[in-house]
Amino acid sequence: MKTFRYTAIKDGRKYVATVKAKNRFELYRMIRKEGGKLISVSDLEKEVFSLAYWNARLSSVPEKEKMIFANNLSAMLGAGLSVSRALEVSIKQSKNPKFKKVLSEIKSDVESGSPLHSSMARFPNIFSNLFVSMVKAGEESGNLPEALKRVSDQLQRSYKLKKKIKGAMIYPSIILTTIVGIGILMMIKVVPTLADIFQELNAELPRSTQAVIAMSNFMREHVIITTLSVFGFVLFLFFLPKFKYGKKFIDYLAIHLPAIKTISQESNAAFMARTLSSLLSSGVDLISSLNITREVLQNHYHKAVLAKAAISVEKGSPLYESFEKKEHLFPALVPEIIAVGEETGSLPELLEKIANFYEEEVEQKTKDMSTIVEPFLMLLVGGAVGFFAISMIAPIYSLGNAF
Repeated sequence: MKTFRYTAIKDGRKYVATVKAKNRFELYRMIRKEGGKLISVSDLEKEVFSLAYWNARLSSVPEKEKMIFANNLSAMLGAGLSVSRALEVSIKQSKNPKFKKVLSEIKSDVESGSPLHSSMARFPNIFSNLFVSMVKAGEESGNLPEALKRVSDQLQRSYKLKKKIKGAMIYPSIILTTIVGIGILMMIKVVPTLADIFQELNAELPRSTQAVIAMSNFMREHVIITTLSVFGFVLFLFFLPKFKYGKKFIDYLAIHLPAIKTISQESNAAFMARTLSSLLSSGVDLISSLNITREVLQNHYHKAVLAKAAISVEKGSPLYESFEKKEHLFPALVPEIIAVGEETGSLPELLEKIANFYEEEVEQKTKDMSTIVEPFLMLLVGGAVGFFAISMIAPIYSLGNAF
């Protein structure tokens, strides 16, 4: 099966679509059967060899850029501009050349008769399923400006929350990197000098000192191996989340480590509630909203809860039951509020209140993160310094006493 993108006319309206077919002849038959007339067709499998294709689809666009785009597009459409004209203005306003190219292609599709959401769906690495679904709901309900405003608000709140969580991790990361850097410098510069002194004096060294000197000698004599080992370890940490079991391991730590367990629970609750509220308010049905929200969440275990929730709701079960007895993943308040929302018919509004509450909680906890982590870092630094002092300075005192 090949993937084709084609432009056709049906009932006097031009549209662009993507479909799988064995060959172009089968594609022609499919379009004629639907009552359409083919104008142009391109083989996407051949397009993948072009530089423009990969530049448009693999290049990332900052969240802030998309947030501004959605907000400005909402304002222009609300002021009465057509979608095509609003996109043209957005292309001029954007300072990102990659985003400009994508918007130009979307504008071309829209002018050919394609809906805005289907044009955006061609670029899944830039416009998420959440973005596309809310735009689609806005187009179908005739309230696209409001849907885009919700997208902008959703992106803005998610961006701020992620930024706060990442900011809380900067301090411990800097401390740990500094400790490792100083440790390597000591091994290369300081330890060899002390080792030469001990050797000249034929000092009897404790095992800890011998271990430190042996490690220092190995690092100096095998510079390439040491460098590759450090580089490999950094790459391992970088690529660990990209592998299936590595991601599961990190997700497991996130919901079990005392220092970050609560933040993980509350941040995922905030992401889940905010996204679900935005989708439901835009007119997306509950099952589709749950499936889309599942894609937004990062933790494997939280995704599994929403996947089961979608199946349960489809079978007729109330939503809150899927979150009960999941206190290790979602706070106990979540199912209680969802139950009230389902009973009163105000689920989107109460989900938004859940999101607001837990976003404030995460903000406060991330501010306190340095206070929580600092004692552990102090113990780590103290332990490293103490071990080095005992290993390298104690023999010097022993030699002084001998003299």
